[in-house]
Amino acid sequence: METNLNTIHIFKTNITEIKPNCPMRETLDNHSDVQQWSIDHEDVDCVLRVVSKSLKPKAIITMINDFGHECQELL
Repeated sequence: METNLNTIHIFKTNITEIKPNCPMRETLDNHSDVQQWSIDHEDVDCVLRVVSKSLKPKAIITMINDFGHECQELL
């Protein structure tokens, strides 16, 4: 199955670790508009990748900021 590259949103964050029961993980895992997500903790920018056909980058940034993390889109 091919992924439309327009549905992959990439962000620089300050998320250095994410625990199994953390609210942010639960929100991303259970969000109906998030198809897939991951954080590259080995990257200096702690890159967050979110696959979503309907969420816009601003909505994702707001969601991450609401959990107390910094998040900005990488273009």
